[in-house]
Amino acid sequence: MGCAGSSQANAEGNVKQVKKPRSWKHPQPITISQLIQLREEFWDTAPHYGGRKEIWDALRAAAEADPKLSRVIVESAGIILQNPDMTVCFDERGGRYELPTYVLSEPKNLIRDS
Repeated sequence: MGCAGSSQANAEGNVKQVKKPRSWKHPQPITISQLIQLREEFWDTAPHYGGRKEIWDALRAAAEADPKLSRVIVESAGIILQNPDMTVCFDERGGRYELPTYVLSEPKNLIRDS
């Protein structure tokens, strides 16, 4: 048996297009600076929960890039996407990486800082 992402193993090197997650809503309106702080906290702590640092670094670069560049980053790092929105990914060794939607897209109720 393969890992949950093994369905893409046959198409290795053929990552489907990376997409931003569907729109979401934060429990309360959130400012851009608060969102940036949440993202920084996630990226600072993510490697401590397992996985390889270089994969976390590649995931961060892909999350912060436009979708076409994200695809190139994911392919070059050997990351297998379970979902095109990058919320669940695997490395080549089968390590699982879960990304919250707030690091991948902006909420509907984002308040621009003035």
